Amino acid sequence: MILADIITLWNNSWPAGLTMLVLGVGFSIVLLIANKKLHVEVDPTIDRIYNALPRIDCGTCGFAGCASYAKAVTADPLLLGRCAPGGSACSQMIAQILNLQVSGGGAPRRPVVFCRAHKDDRTYFGDYSGISTCTAANAMANVQACKFGCLGFGDCKSSCKFSSIQIIDGLATIDYSKCTGCGACAKACPRGLIEMMPFTHDVMMTVACKSQESGKDTRAFCKVGCIACKLCTKQTDAFAMTGNLARLDFERYQPGEPFETAMKKCPTGVIVYRGKEQK
Repeated sequence: MILADIITLWNNSWPAGLTMLVLGVGFSIVLLIANKKLHVEVDPTIDRIYNALPRIDCGTCGFAGCASYAKAVTADPLLLGRCAPGGSACSQMIAQILNLQVSGGGAPRRPVVFCRAHKDDRTYFGDYSGISTCTAANAMANVQACKFGCLGFGDCKSSCKFSSIQIIDGLATIDYSKCTGCGACAKACPRGLIEMMPFTHDVMMTVACKSQESGKDTRAFCKVGCIACKLCTKQTDAFAMTGNLARLDFERYQPGEPFETAMKKCPTGVIVYRGKEQK
């Protein structure tokens, strides 16, 4: 009886099993053919360039990530040099892969916070109790007396993937030993206080202010702002006035006199050093 049941079950099930087997083989053949037909050869040059990049997908090159940039620069070598974190060394490696000759590539660009006022250096109209972001605070009138100063809520810090920015006593402060120069912090600052500047030396001098107020008004609400006294411009023409603000031409900076004299004569101490092994 049991043997008869097994035979009956086999007679009823084997056609279905055979059908599934045929379908499985058929689908396998179709997938194999599709794989051959639709296969796209990957240019090995793209892989080599991708491996030469930092692979941090910071986006400062203007592309979605390192893979996208590797593909783009392979197709258009004029895009060479856009990887700020990789710097000139990365550009040289990519150039070698593409059999190109490139020049030095210029000084690496690093972020500079054009403000040096901590909380005790500023005048506030009141306590801000809104959303704790610089973007939100910047939309409010009269958060602090200086409309050009660092708001200190850390939008730049949040944007940094490398933990190179800290907010110290209300001021964004960059650790250049960790900074890759990706530029994310400059994009995040709603007041445009962070700019990507050419670092011709590891340590650069700068006028850490962006106020365009008169000297009298600046003195009234900031202890360490530029007061447009022009003393620095009298030491070297590398310093120049832009409205009521002194600016240093980074590409003309050379350590030593007369730059040191300009720094010493600055009455508010707004001329400071920025960079690795900051003085």
